[in-house]
Amino acid sequence: MSWFKRESGEVATVPENGDGERRVRTEGLWVKCLGCRQPIYRPDLEANLNVCPKCQHHFKISARQRIDLLLEPGYELVDQGLRSTDPLNFHDVKPYKQRLRKAQEETGLDDAILNAVGMMGQHHVVLSAMEYGFIGGSMGAVVGETIARAVDRARSERKPLIIVAASGGARMMEGVVSLMQMAKISTALAQLDDARVPYICVLTDPTTGGVTASFAMLGDLNIAEPGALIGFAGPRVIEQTIRQKLPEGFQRSEFLLEKGFLDAVVHRRDLKSYILRALDFMQPVPVEEVTPATIRAEA
Repeated sequence: MSWFKRESGEVATVPENGDGERRVRTEGLWVKCLGCRQPIYRPDLEANLNVCPKCQHHFKISARQRIDLLLEPGYELVDQGLRSTDPLNFHDVKPYKQRLRKAQEETGLDDAILNAVGMMGQHHVVLSAMEYGFIGGSMGAVVGETIARAVDRARSERKPLIIVAASGGARMMEGVVSLMQMAKISTALAQLDDARVPYICVLTDPTTGGVTASFAMLGDLNIAEPGALIGFAGPRVIEQTIRQKLPEGFQRSEFLLEKGFLDAVVHRRDLKSYILRALDFMQPVPVEEVTPATIRAEA
């Protein structure tokens, strides 16, 4: 009965007066929650910061949405225009250049990261937000360089640094160039620590691989959203390696908080106020007070 199959997501109706055709779009108005498996009306989900109003499951949101959520209006996007040059001329199922073009078209970004400077409440901050929709938020040379620039900017301007991590790990289409970003960013963060400028990392679902093994766990304050998957290797790989069943909730943010890997798990609606309160206690040390003697004394 192929004649009965609807080919589009639209329902067409003709008004009673016959003055033309009216179309009612139904596709995409409902979203199935990955937590409670219940349908959610999309406008209600968006009004609730993309958190399920029934079970509080936190949906993924874009880097731009992250910035809008945390910073006051009038922020400035910086460090843009960097694009991967495909250093290995990599091919797998499809050329890496083709993957990059598709991701750039779908997200409107140059790579899986956005840097912004602006106000969070009364605090001048540098914010770096990762975009999971860009090849799984993977960290290549551009992501590493962009985050390193955010760290350098925070250090030179003595503004607190906030990084929102959302990544599947290192981008292996760039091989060792990608892995080098772990050391590059970690070194920059060590210099930020020496300068006594605060760094807060927000870990979201998912934060895995080389991102977790480097800057995502180096914050002065490490906080996560509820239910976020956080780890290095995935649970399936670990189970196959150790040949044991993992505990319930393994690698989720609540489990990591219990084991001491995180400082807090914070609901998305409370995230901005929580960071603001933390920044009230974590003001950068005045530059004239940062000397080798004071650093050694505090060590």
